[in-house]
Amino acid sequence: RCSNPNLMKNPAYLNAAIHYLADKKKGKSISVMMPYANALKDVADWYRQLWAESIGKAFDLKGKKVNVGQTPVKALGATDQHSQVQLYVEGPNDKIFTFIGTEKFRAECPIPESFKDIPELNYLQGHDMGTLLNAELDATEFALYCAERPSVKFILDEISPENVGGLLYLLEVQTAFSGGLYNINAFDQPGVEEGKKATAALMGRTKPEDIAKAKEIKAFQKLKKQKAL
Repeated sequence: RCSNPNLMKNPAYLNAAIHYLADKKKGKSISVMMPYANALKDVADWYRQLWAESIGKAFDLKGKKVNVGQTPVKALGATDQHSQVQLYVEGPNDKIFTFIGTEKFRAECPIPESFKDIPELNYLQGHDMGTLLNAELDATEFALYCAERPSVKFILDEISPENVGGLLYLLEVQTAFSGGLYNINAFDQPGVEEGKKATAALMGRTKPEDIAKAKEIKAFQKLKKQKAL
């Protein structure tokens, strides 16, 4: 599906287009990924690294300075629902959200009947934690919709190596498509390389460019101290 030339039938290209238009046309400069399963929380960490280093670029393919890229933010449902979501619903409307959920959790965890005599909680009887977590996802998605905050959602039928691998592949292809939409190279990281070169110079590597870089850094540090005084 990720190679289908039809935009509406290609989930990777469609999601790339949604994020690009949200950024460039609607001012959504922050991309929040929020899985609703502990087993998927590392996907948000991985996406944050992928999206930042691939799309955050100073120059386009023609050498024009453009300084593009959305800032990726990770969250975990429902843990961060009771902190970050306050900002997401009522704070600056500068974000697009990606929810990830699953129809089937790895283990069932029935809600105990300990609350049957508590009117405020007894409606939870007969449910399990997976059902509750998915209700939390749907509720957060709805709250953002009511606040006119855009979101997309991926639902896995279960958390398996095949499904997670497929999701990662989709996000990688989405990132490649996004590079084309922004007209930038999504496969390099010159901003990271500058820091690596500076680290090597500070650690004493003796290539000619390192010696010159070390002098630049020392001049910067001296200037910083002078301004601090």
